[in-house]
Amino acid sequence: MAKKIVLLFFMVSLSFSIYAQDQGRLSGNFQMDVQSYRADSLIGADAIPEKMALNSYANIRYELGDFSAGLRFEGYMNALQGFDPGYDGVGVPYFFARYRFDDLDFTVGDFYEQFGSGILLRTWEDKFLGVDNAMRGIRVKYHPFEGISLTGVVGKQRLFWEYGPGLIRGLDGELRINDLIPALKDKQTLLSLGGSFVSKYQADDDPVYILPENVGAWAYRFNITRGALHLDSEYAGKINDPSADNNFIYKPGNSLIVNASYAASGLGMNFSVKRVDNMSFRSDRTENLNKLMMGYLPPISKNYTYSLMNLYPYSSQPTGEMGAQGEISYNIRRGTKLGGKYGTQITLNVSMVNSLDKTALNDTTAIGANGTLGYTSEFFKLGKELYYRDYNVEISRKLSKKWKFTGIYQHIAYNQMIMEGKGAVINADLAVLEVTWRLAPKQALRVETQGLWTKEDKGNWAMLLAEYSISPHWFFSVSDQYNYGNPDEEKRVHYLFASFGYVKNANRIQLSYGKQREGILCVGGVCRNVPAMNGFTLSITSSF
Repeated sequence: MAKKIVLLFFMVSLSFSIYAQDQGRLSGNFQMDVQSYRADSLIGADAIPEKMALNSYANIRYELGDFSAGLRFEGYMNALQGFDPGYDGVGVPYFFARYRFDDLDFTVGDFYEQFGSGILLRTWEDKFLGVDNAMRGIRVKYHPFEGISLTGVVGKQRLFWEYGPGLIRGLDGELRINDLIPALKDKQTLLSLGGSFVSKYQADDDPVYILPENVGAWAYRFNITRGALHLDSEYAGKINDPSADNNFIYKPGNSLIVNASYAASGLGMNFSVKRVDNMSFRSDRTENLNKLMMGYLPPISKNYTYSLMNLYPYSSQPTGEMGAQGEISYNIRRGTKLGGKYGTQITLNVSMVNSLDKTALNDTTAIGANGTLGYTSEFFKLGKELYYRDYNVEISRKLSKKWKFTGIYQHIAYNQMIMEGKGAVINADLAVLEVTWRLAPKQALRVETQGLWTKEDKGNWAMLLAEYSISPHWFFSVSDQYNYGNPDEEKRVHYLFASFGYVKNANRIQLSYGKQREGILCVGGVCRNVPAMNGFTLSITSSF
């Protein structure tokens, strides 16, 4: 059936391209990543029987007026190490048709959607993380009046090449108060209100427990902006939803997220608080890791691009967490003693996450015992167990037309048992110095030095990276991560890695060779395990 639908899509698209060549638009992109694998016992890298693995995909999209259609080819032959082997294979798992007519917008096929901040519903894909929980079904968007937006979805989520057993039904509405009330249209204060309801249906086939087949969840949100000030918040609740994530307890769940920001005259401030209690929400109660996630819990920590600062990343804990984050950034004006000729930016950031304060139901039942309500918790009471701490300061300054630098100091406390299921609390100090030297109008040399110091886990690390670029086409880089403080002297390994690439218009080719350390890769609080690797990597991307 799927093959017939894909064939029909091609026929329709071809017809449009033939009979409406002056109006239609065809676009797309392609990506391919190939890795070879050599055994390396020092870093724990394994060889694989097929010697190499490949991930690839290509998106094709056609637009004609208010109509659009698209599909995505994917080929995992076989999937790169660190990606679930369930992806192995070749096919077209994603295709859609969309049409907009006046105030009505509908999509049939596969689609991605997010309600509010995503606590109840966020279907999305990230090839880097190996996440794709697209919905296949129907989505309808309707704007009956100016200032009112309604979205309804029905469908099932992608699980590799199949679809999960749970049926998702959702409705989201948003009111933009300033558009609804003419007298407020020109006011400086902008206000919007929103609400969502999402339910999932999954048959109860458990031999032990009586499980709810229909699980409903709801959320309320608001967004206020006045000049440089911004405040938004969302609260969500969910009825009891026993699952593998929460050890099949029957406690209802809830979550609260509040964000506030201010930006003006070189000063920027962001503050966030988050409380999550038993809010794992999947369309299959038996799944784990990144599979069939319906809801998304935004992280309450800063995202980093430097490799050693991602050695111990924070991941959201849907079964329970309470935390806060604050960041202050100030741009010291150019021409002053502290700002220098080009200005200086200073950023301070603090993130703190703890457990919830959980109380056992009675003297004879352990906290989280399966088949019970699990525990009780006071909404505003912080638990004693530390999950994550991050204190950092960053200074960026342009010294001249040719030189600029960024310096960072960070201290973290990372509960490895909570994040990875092993170890204990790791305390580490990190420092980064990045210097860029513009050698000529089209040539630049960028150098990174990084250090991580800890007495726990694998001990101290050092890293050096040099990248030379010739704009707009060529770039070359070489790096070395050295685990010089490993308690096991035989594992004090240099992770050498070199790469070069060529860019022309929308095409990019990169070839790399070297060693990759084992670790956790996180983006936006969602993580996957990355195995150690020794070998070549070829990456090709293109768009049209």
